[in-house]
This record gives sequence, structure tokens and C-alpha cells, in this order.
Amino acid sequence: MIPDFPDEPEPSERRHPLNSLWRLRRYLHPYRSRMIYMLVLAGIATAASLAVPRLIQAVIDGPISNGDTTGLWLLGGIVAILGIAEGVVVWLRRYIQAKVALGLEADMRSDLYAHMQRLHAGFHDRWQTGQLLARATSDLGSMRRFLAWGLIFGLMSIVTYVAVVVQLLTLHLWLGLIVAISAIPLFIVARNFARNFIAASRAVQDQQGEVANIAEQAAQGIRVMKAFGRAPHIQANFDEQANILKDLSIRKMTISAKSWALFTVIPNTTLAIVLVGGVVSVANDSMSLGSLVAFVTLQLMLIWPIEALGWIIANGNEAMTAADRVQDVFDTEPSIVDPENPVAVDRSTITGHVRFEDVRFQYEETDTPVLDGVNLDIRPGETLAIAGTTGSGKTTLVSLIPRLYDVTSGRVTVDGIDIADMRLTDVRTVVTMAFEDPTLFSMSVRENLTLGRAEATDDDIDEALRVAQAEFVHDLPFGLDTRVGEQGLSLSGGQRQRLALARAVIVRPAVLVLDDPLSALDVHTEELVERALASVLSGTTAIIVVHRPSTVALADRVALLENGTITAIGTHRELLETTPAYAEVLSAEAEEVTA
Repeated sequence: MIPDFPDEPEPSERRHPLNSLWRLRRYLHPYRSRMIYMLVLAGIATAASLAVPRLIQAVIDGPISNGDTTGLWLLGGIVAILGIAEGVVVWLRRYIQAKVALGLEADMRSDLYAHMQRLHAGFHDRWQTGQLLARATSDLGSMRRFLAWGLIFGLMSIVTYVAVVVQLLTLHLWLGLIVAISAIPLFIVARNFARNFIAASRAVQDQQGEVANIAEQAAQGIRVMKAFGRAPHIQANFDEQANILKDLSIRKMTISAKSWALFTVIPNTTLAIVLVGGVVSVANDSMSLGSLVAFVTLQLMLIWPIEALGWIIANGNEAMTAADRVQDVFDTEPSIVDPENPVAVDRSTITGHVRFEDVRFQYEETDTPVLDGVNLDIRPGETLAIAGTTGSGKTTLVSLIPRLYDVTSGRVTVDGIDIADMRLTDVRTVVTMAFEDPTLFSMSVRENLTLGRAEATDDDIDEALRVAQAEFVHDLPFGLDTRVGEQGLSLSGGQRQRLALARAVIVRPAVLVLDDPLSALDVHTEELVERALASVLSGTTAIIVVHRPSTVALADRVALLENGTITAIGTHRELLETTPAYAEVLSAEAEEVTA
């Protein structure tokens, strides 16, 4: 079933797509001179093509009528020269146009990608990846085609139409007026086409994002699909969305086809009237044969711009709706940014003293705070474990330290400096985080390991691999230069976790945040990693989210997180003796691990 196009909101409530396209005009500024060259070249080509009908008139009314073969060759040569010149100019214009078009698209895509990287994690939690991919690919392609091709072609089509009509009026007033008046129904058709097409175009582009999202999720979750035998279900879902896209596209093309048909019928009907009227005028000696041929030749020059008017309008509407969708992303302001007057931070002097001072945090889409008045003091060089039931907010708590999210109220400090007063680059040099679900990129092992510290030496890499028990990389086909597959799926879960841990260790941060990075390891490997990690943590402040009781062995103290706040803190033994809730949490975690 095809979804109905949404009703357009009142003008005061909506951002018109044309405004979105206009706001992106800044990308044209670096190419202004080249676009002027294109317009000049297009003008030269148009002038050359407009001169040909007049020369044909001169040939027919002159050398042909008078039997002057010398004059015929002269005028024929001029026509040939003009044709060759027009071809050269058109080639040069299209060459420049192609460079401008691809440059525009590259600039927009680079800025869009950079802007998405600046947006906070909450934005990416809410937005579907497929929708973002559609905006960065097909939508930018639509904008590029219009800004570099459709816009220039549209302007030159208008200039050509006006110039031809003026010449037609000078050749024969009444026949010229008939052609000029035919612009009225063309304008009405174009207006109705633009009005109907813009909603259809937005619906198709949104649905393209849905299809891209399903395809992207299916590619990433192919193992889960196969393991659960749900490939037919996912296929059915994809087919359903693909069929909706097909039906929406057919509806869009139906609107285009009706308009294009009228764009063809109106000028051809006008041409038929002109031919009849022209023949009568020639018979009455009110118009020469050469003038009639020139008139018809000029009028034929209008058919292509008029028929292409549908393409220009369609392309323009697609570009406007694409710009509107892209502007949705650009209009989302980064909420986690550098302060106006950042505090200078010298990494060599940071000891890693972390404090949570009455910290509260609430996700934008929820009404209930996840953290409600957290106070915590983590001493320099201390290893603190965060324990709590599933969903208690442990990962959210530690994600505040590297500013993946910002506190709703309160503050987080490192060595007494509010992290909100530091540059983001400084924060993420001081603080490094390893996640339970590690993400590896489709690049070499070495590139993945040195992602946070590009200048790391081979000795640094070897030490990090030893700590994370990840020396297995040397047995890969090309060692450290082996390229891992997307998401690192060519490796096991434990191998991915160990590489992610090594990547965090290699940065040598003052504060190391570990969100249960050992959950996928077997007991023997976990013990080896913990022993090696203990030596690394001796001089580093570490905050470890505990999902397995065995991980508590790394901690000097443990903090229990309940109902959004820290309810108990002490050594593992102390909490077992004094806090029944802590023992219950460990028992629940142990049951989950063995289940």
C-alpha cells in the first residue's frame, strides 16, 4: 500500500525547500568565476545557433533564388564554421561544468560528513544510518545535478526562448505573437507540475532512505539473520519497502509524464499552426520563403528547451527537497562543543583525579532521569569498578567522562577542571574509553590500533598487544598490515575486544574508562589480560564498568549504582559484608554470565 503524501503544513510552520536550497548557495562562491565562464560560453553557443537560421534565410532568399553558386558556397562555409565553433564551445562548457559539478558535490559531502562527526552521540542514537547515507549520497547527487547543470541549463533556456521569440516577432509579427502566447499554457502546466512534483519527490527520497537503512542493517546483521533463520522475514520486509519505493517512484513519474506530454503537445500544436499560417503568408507574398524556413527553424529550436523544461523543474524540485533533507542535518547544532574560553590543559601534568559533583543526566527523549545526584571521588591512579543491575545507568555514567554526552546538571572534573571547560581534543587525550561492543574499522590492524595515537611506535604497539593478550595479530596473513573486514567481523568477538582494549591502552591516557571490555574473553584469557592490565593501571586512573564478578579483581574500590545514584562505595570485601544489594547484583551478573 502506498502511503499518502503528508499534508503540507502552513507556510508559517514549514521551511520551504527553496529556502533550504538557497541557504546552500555558499557552496557556489568558490566556483563563481567558472560559472560565469560557463554562462559566457553558453551565451556564445546560443548566439552561434541563433545566427544559423538567419544565414539559411539569406541563402534561400539570395544565392538560391538568384542562382548565385559563389554566394552559396560562402554562406554555406559560414554556417559550417559556426557549427564547428558551437561544438567546440559546448565541449569546453561541459568540461568546466563537470569540474564544477563534481567539486560542488565533494565540498558538500565533506562538510556534511564533518558536521555529522561533530554531532553528539544522542543524535546518532536517534537517526537511522540509512537515512544519513541517503542524504550523503543520492540527495547530494540531486543537488549537484541541479546547481551545476539544471540551473545553468534553465537560465540559458529562458534566454534562448526570449531571444528566439524576439527574432520570430521581427520575421512575422502575427506568427511570432502566436508562439509568444503559447507560453501562457506552458507556464500553467509548469506551475502545476512543480506544485505536485515536490511532494512526490520528497516522499520518494524519504523512502529511499528507508530502503537504504534496511539494506545497511541487513549487511551488518547478516550473521544474526542466518543464525536465527530470519533471512526470509528480512527479505519480505525489504521487498515491502522496495515495492513502496517502486510505487512512489511510479507515482512521481506519472506526474512527470503527464506534464512532459503537455510540454510536447503545446509547442508541436503551435508549430502546426505556424506552418499553415506561414504557407498562406508565403502564398500571399507577405513573407518570403527564406523567412518562413528561418521562422520554422528558429521555432524548432524552442522545442528542446520546452520539452526539457519538465526535466529542469523535476530536477529543481528534487534538488530542493534534497536540500531540505540535508538541511535537516546541518540545522542540528552540535550540543557538545568546545567552550568559548577553554582552559589550557597540559597532559603531562594531569594526574587523573576524577570527581562527579551532584551529576544529573536525562536523555532528551525521556522524562525520567538516568542519573540523579551522583557524587563520586576517584583518586589519581585508583581503579574504581562501577557495579549495578542491568539498565541502572553504568554505561551512561562513564560515557560522561569523555563527553560522549554532557551532564544535564552538576559537573565532572579532572584534576579540578570541569571537562566542559576543556577543548574536546584535550578531554579525549586525557580520557580514553574501551567499549563492551568494540568497533573496528575496515582498515589494517595497525591503523585500528593507532587510531587514537598516530605517532605510536612499534614498541608501543607491542606493549599494548601484550597487555591485551592480542599477539594473535602477528599470526594473521599480513601481520599488523592485515586488513580486517567491516566491523572487524573477520575476527572473533574476543579478538575484537582485545584489539579494542589494546587501542585504548596504547593512548596512555590519564583516565582509562573500560565498559566491561573483557566480557567476550574466556576465563583463562581474562585472567592473563587482568594480570597484564593491572600493571598498566598502576599509574592510571581507571573506571571499569562491571558486568562480570571476576572483573572486580582489577578494582581498588567498588561503587554501587542504584536508582540513578551511588548508594555504596568501598572495597569488594567491605561491600559484600555491609551491602546486601551489592551481593545481589554480583549474583545476578554471575547468573547472566553462566546462563
